[in-house]
Amino acid sequence: MAQIEANPRGIPMAPFVGKVEEFTPESELESTLKKFQEMIAKYKYMEGHLLQRKKSLESKIPDIKKTLDMVQFLISQEDSTDPITTQYELNDTLYARAEIKSGKTVYLWLGANVMLEYSTPEASDLLTQKLASARTSLEQVDEDLEFLRDQITTMEVNTARVYNYDVKLRRARKDAGGGEKE
Repeated sequence: MAQIEANPRGIPMAPFVGKVEEFTPESELESTLKKFQEMIAKYKYMEGHLLQRKKSLESKIPDIKKTLDMVQFLISQEDSTDPITTQYELNDTLYARAEIKSGKTVYLWLGANVMLEYSTPEASDLLTQKLASARTSLEQVDEDLEFLRDQITTMEVNTARVYNYDVKLRRARKDAGGGEKE
């Protein structure tokens, strides 16, 4: 059985139809068109999923960066005996004033209503890893989106070629049948 080519994350590569008559027999043109339409629909579904993932990553990266910057600031102020007065974000438009006396530990939201206490160096390491991972994921999503757009274009061209070949055959049959009647 032939191995289906795919990108590094397993998205299958669309076949390119050079000559329709060599790719599919005349009796299977309609089923080939349906298969191509199904493949296009699958690629577009994957594209929609990746676009949502990209949007999510693009919103998470600045939050991770902002948290990492704050942890690094706390690390830089560990030797200071003076408390740090700051405003922190409670909600998108709501801030509160706080006085930080000891910045040796921080609490980080991990998701699913889970918050854990970390020392500032551990938090910095964790956030650095999460930021790197999110950036790598975003690059991969961008690569996959580009790959999918190429595959969708290839399948649309294939569909047009098969359809045009089918129209050409029908006209030839009509002309051959019409010429015999006269």
